[in-house]
Amino acid sequence: MTDINDLSSNDQLSIGDLIPIWSSANGDTRRISITALVAFVMAQVAANSGFVTQYAAPSATGFSVQIKPPVAGTAAFLLLTPAAAYAAGTVILPPVAECIDGQEVLVTCTQAVTALTVNGNGATAVNGAPATLAANSFFRLRFDFIAKSWYRVG
Repeated sequence: MTDINDLSSNDQLSIGDLIPIWSSANGDTRRISITALVAFVMAQVAANSGFVTQYAAPSATGFSVQIKPPVAGTAAFLLLTPAAAYAAGTVILPPVAECIDGQEVLVTCTQAVTALTVNGNGATAVNGAPATLAANSFFRLRFDFIAKSWYRVG
């Protein structure tokens, strides 16, 4: 059996290239195409990209709710259940230093908030953030690491 270090190197990959792997299920060295490897990795990411629910039940106008940074591979789902409709409230996004490219935050609210502030918590911008929430409405934001900004996607 050839050691991986004895194989010639390649500087550019092609989708049909093969990569050596050790198959623990078979107890030997096998090969896998980059296409199959990409499909496997994407399936793992999709399987672990669920939303982690956070709950907040503000009891007065002027409330402030901090969204905790989600665990890698997950998104945050903030379920706001205010005691009543409020004139003002703030949702604070995860600290920009702890944000991951492409992560999402989904916020839903069971009561109306007349003046909503979405605090970027260090982000360059929060693009498309709503200024008000109707009862039973929601919004969804996605973080872009290069721009250090949040963008509304739903």
